[in-house]
Amino acid sequence: MLYLILSMIVLGLLTAAINRFRSKETETSRPVVIPPACCGQHEVCERDSLRASLSERISYYDDEELDRFRGTEAGAYTEEAANEFREVLYTLRTGEIAAWLRSLQLRGLNLPDSLKDEAFLLLGEQQKHA
Repeated sequence: MLYLILSMIVLGLLTAAINRFRSKETETSRPVVIPPACCGQHEVCERDSLRASLSERISYYDDEELDRFRGTEAGAYTEEAANEFREVLYTLRTGEIAAWLRSLQLRGLNLPDSLKDEAFLLLGEQQKHA
């Protein structure tokens, strides 16, 4: 009887450890979801946001070299790597920032943490002037 109870405890602990490992693995492998930053006051914003969320086609913005960072965590980028993302961000044309961020997401690239505030600020400014 003692062996049965001990084996059930060991089996329970093993199952809990496996579930914990799987949940951590799925949390870290999910790409960052960027909510649409539409103000909601224009039909065009809503239409473009819906179209962008349905699009699964990957567009490149002369940034194919960034694909080597696929799977890198947002906080793990070096300053040089973040500068490569920054260079692409600041050379985008008006109206391309949201599409570029979506492209990064579809390609499995995380935007560096040090660049997120800049990207969202530029995106907000871009939408104010649209």
